[in-house]
Amino acid sequence: MRRRLVPTALVIAGSLALAGCGGSASGDGSDSEKPELSARSAYMPQPVSDDMAAGFLTVTNKGGAADELTSVTSDVAGQVTVHETVDGVMQEVKSLKIPAGGRLELRSGGDHLMFEQLKSKPREGQTVSVELHFAHSAPVKVEMPVKAPTYTPKTGH
Repeated sequence: MRRRLVPTALVIAGSLALAGCGGSASGDGSDSEKPELSARSAYMPQPVSDDMAAGFLTVTNKGGAADELTSVTSDVAGQVTVHETVDGVMQEVKSLKIPAGGRLELRSGGDHLMFEQLKSKPREGQTVSVELHFAHSAPVKVEMPVKAPTYTPKTGH
C-alpha cells in the first residue's frame, strides 16, 4: 500500500507547485505590470544667467513596466525642456525612458532639465516646484532646492 501512496503524493505536490506559478492575471489586484514612479535627489544649481537654469534629479521605477518622462512644468520658467547628452553633446528630446525596476538619472554632464525663459532668477536657499509628466503614470510633483552654482552632490549626480 505504501508504494501506491508515494506516486499519488508526488502528483499532488506537483499540481500544487504548478498552481503557484500563475502570474498576476489571477485577479489578485496586483499592479506589478505598471510603473511605480518616485523622484528624489532633486536640485537646481543657482543659475548664472538671467534666463536659463538646469535641473537634476533621479526618477526611480519600482514597478514592472517601463515609462517615459515626457515633459516638465514649473511656475518659475516659461518652459522646461528635457535634454540628453550623448558624447558630450546636449540635445533636446521628446522623452527619456525609465526602465521597469530601474531609474532615470538626470545629472550634471548627462541627461538633465533646462529651465528656459526664467520668470525670476532662483537664488540659493529657495525651492522651485516642478511637475514631472509621464507617458503612462500620473504626474509627480517635486520640490527642487536651489543650491550654490558650484554644488556637487555626494551621490555623484
